[in-house]
Amino acid sequence: MTALTADMIASLVYLSILLVAVGSWVFLSSAEKPPAGKMIQQALIWLSVFVAVIAGYGLWQDVNRALMPRQAVFSEGASVAIPRDRDGHFYLTLDINEVPVSFVVDTGATDMVLSPRDAARIGLSPDTLTFSGRAITANGSVATARVTLTSVALDGIVDRDVSAVVNGSALDTSLLGMRYLERWSSMMIDGDRMVLMR
Repeated sequence: MTALTADMIASLVYLSILLVAVGSWVFLSSAEKPPAGKMIQQALIWLSVFVAVIAGYGLWQDVNRALMPRQAVFSEGASVAIPRDRDGHFYLTLDINEVPVSFVVDTGATDMVLSPRDAARIGLSPDTLTFSGRAITANGSVATARVTLTSVALDGIVDRDVSAVVNGSALDTSLLGMRYLERWSSMMIDGDRMVLMR
């Protein structure tokens, strides 16, 4: 069974609010009220419409985020532009050993760091790795295992035998550190986008 993510929970909350608001509007608009309560009925209808609009806007933001492309290839040369996400970070999807893996760009990290879940998805079972390294993170010291990735591809630009580490503890999203980013000839942040060039 798949665990609910924060975005999924937020979407469920928005949908619930939207359903309650629409249901309330239908109920209130069809109910017969004495003339004295007509003003209250109209106020409640407008309140339901307002709540529905707010809930619909929140749901649209979640849908828009899910559908928004996180990276785009420029037509000239080997360049990749990554838009800044709403949370202020840059996200990239790389094909690791031909399996798509989502990363958050972390210029403060030295290595490409795979979460145990992503490592397993690309065929590196954490149970078979040797966690002899250590890394200092915001949450303290964690064990790491050095690995070599057969191929790392970003929109058709392929690197071979890329060094990375697998994090020994739970990690929500894999991290894309400087060891991979330095393979590009240029990296710059231009407003709300990051541009990588070969």
